[in-house]
Amino acid sequence: MSDGTGSFQVGVIIPAAGQSTRFGSDKLGQDLGGRPLLLRTVELFTRRDEVRCIVVAAPPDALEEFRSRYGAQLGFHGVRIVAGGIADRWESVRNALAAIDESCTHIAVHDAARPAASDALLARVFDAARVAPAVIPGEPVSATLKRISEESFAAAPDEEVADAILGTEGREATRGHRVTETIDRTRVVAVQTPQVFEASLLRRAYAQDNLGGATDDSMLVERLGEPVLVVSGEARNIKVTTQADLALVRAVLGHRAPEERPAHKRF
Repeated sequence: MSDGTGSFQVGVIIPAAGQSTRFGSDKLGQDLGGRPLLLRTVELFTRRDEVRCIVVAAPPDALEEFRSRYGAQLGFHGVRIVAGGIADRWESVRNALAAIDESCTHIAVHDAARPAASDALLARVFDAARVAPAVIPGEPVSATLKRISEESFAAAPDEEVADAILGTEGREATRGHRVTETIDRTRVVAVQTPQVFEASLLRRAYAQDNLGGATDDSMLVERLGEPVLVVSGEARNIKVTTQADLALVRAVLGHRAPEERPAHKRF
């Protein structure tokens, strides 16, 4: 990590307090080439000369366990560990803001489960942040987007008919949601991280009274009426949410699963 020289100094926040519910186990501890996924993500920034400090927001109800598991490796890189949020991601970022060095001119926020962002993507976002107050990467959406009803319904006229045809085990297979509209995907992008902001702007965004409903940091900047610049993201910048995502990330990074490697090369 840099000693922070120069006029563009970045503090990095990595929210890592999620419960990994959809993954089914501790996704941040998954093996990526002999090191935990979380450490691979942190290492994206330890190689950047612009980065002055890194703060990881950990699960508040398992803070000591988190420190015991990752503290030595993160400490080697000078990373600070703080308690994250209980319910929402924005709570973790808000808590971590207090630990960012005041000398940082900019703050980057990056998902802990995105270990495959390339150096080219980081350079692109950081370079744009030198001239724009808020920068986020985004990928154009190619899939057709549908908004669906909140409630589900039986595809058959009634569940008794479905049971008669498929049996009770097939009942769930006949249930679904109605399409309420097709969403115009013109100029729609899927947003990624890292997102980089002028430090004073992000602190002002998090000083707002109502932070509820924010699924990323740029939403809070938008609520201030401030402009947000979108630069090109990349397909390889996958957020690991499911086991299938982990397999994709391993393929992108060229890492085999631990059971496919000799025992002495596992951690």
